Amino acid sequence: MLGLMQEWPLLCHKLIDHAERQHGSREVVSRSIEGPIVRTTFAEIHRRSLKAAQRLERDGFVLGDRIATLAWNTTRH
Repeated sequence: MLGLMQEWPLLCHKLIDHAERQHGSREVVSRSIEGPIVRTTFAEIHRRSLKAAQRLERDGFVLGDRIATLAWNTTRH
């Protein structure tokens, strides 16, 4: 839906980049599947997402490839 509220597609990396840039030190709190509370920051989430992206590139994935995951909605996923 380009041209309505924004001029770019709403992609995960855009959200993560924005969160790191605007709210990097802000704490993100969730609960692990085992039960304990897990705390991190948007900057750490950004760092970990870049690490995952680099691994996918090393494995041969390129821009435009589609990758599916299947997991519970937890901090691990």
